[in-house]
Amino acid sequence: MVAEATARAVNDMTARWAREAVAERNSVLTAAGVWPLLALLAGPADGPARKELAEALGTDAAHAVREGRELLAALAAADGVDAAVGLWARRTLTLHPEWLAGLPPAAHGELTGDETLDQGALDAWARRHTDGLIEGMPARLTSDTLLVLASALLVRTTWTEPFDEFPCWMTAEGPWAGRELGVLSRSGPDVEQVRVHSTPAGPLTAVRVAGDNGLDVHLLLGELDLPGGEVLHHGVAALGGGYPTVSGEALTEGAGPGLRVTTVPSYDDVPQLDLTVPRFTVDADHDLLEQADLFGLTTASDTSRGHFPGMSDQPLAVSAARQTATATFGALGFRAAAVTVMPVAAGSVPPPPPYRALRISARYDRPFGFLAVHRASGLVLVAGWVATP
Repeated sequence: MVAEATARAVNDMTARWAREAVAERNSVLTAAGVWPLLALLAGPADGPARKELAEALGTDAAHAVREGRELLAALAAADGVDAAVGLWARRTLTLHPEWLAGLPPAAHGELTGDETLDQGALDAWARRHTDGLIEGMPARLTSDTLLVLASALLVRTTWTEPFDEFPCWMTAEGPWAGRELGVLSRSGPDVEQVRVHSTPAGPLTAVRVAGDNGLDVHLLLGELDLPGGEVLHHGVAALGGGYPTVSGEALTEGAGPGLRVTTVPSYDDVPQLDLTVPRFTVDADHDLLEQADLFGLTTASDTSRGHFPGMSDQPLAVSAARQTATATFGALGFRAAAVTVMPVAAGSVPPPPPYRALRISARYDRPFGFLAVHRASGLVLVAGWVATP
């Protein structure tokens, strides 16, 4: 089980990263793939690098390695999630056994010094641990690379209620007006799946799409002009109970973006939720050093001196930090993967319906955000923005 404090720390990093990095284009990121690597670096770090890494992690550097290892183990044990970490070091680099002992089992490999051979081995590792969704390491090896630390995260779930698929749907207004889109649609009685959160940036609509293995995807729609980074930032906060919320049968017309709330003739007076959302695949590459302060890597990436005496007696610095990620939302389920590397549904005419029932229609027909979440812990595994499905 993911520790509550760790889930909060990772979610906080997700919210801050999304606010800084997500612009008005397709994007996907996973702080759950970055946080363990930073934790494994924070323990052996010293000086300003140790302090910066601890602040970015939101934990004490003294037990960061243990917390990073425990998060990786919890992710690997979770249904629908595969997580792995890899360490490759030059045979000439002596690493302190105390630090190596804190790494997950079978994490340690060797760099031969042959860049082509080593790059092929690392790329194969990335493909193997993401079921081929990520084709290679986000960073390339150089002659100066002494050590590579990488993580891989794979997230998969099948919807408890599948969608119907419509290949040619067109919206009449908004940023996607006139475009033919492939959309997914379904109807069901669980109106509590839709919530409207009152955030400082205005109402935020969130619809939870449940997976069959303890993973959910939350679809987020903010006000028309609210930037994607803000939608995701407030979405993470809302997930943690940060804002007043109205849900299900308590919703009224105009309560939130993309929602229509009405009453309709019904034979059983059971409320109904109609959800329409485009199918999508989004991909992104991130250079973490472009937001070095967010990840606590400002000092650690200064190659003029070493920052990790607890790792090796040889001076070491982070020379690159990158993540490649992808996510697909389809009629039957959701799949996402990321690799982070730091080198370092007529009959006869029926009688009139005797009841009127609540009907909530949620339409995602303009740019929106999504969060893939481990239901039991509330840990955000993947966050993303769909600008052009």
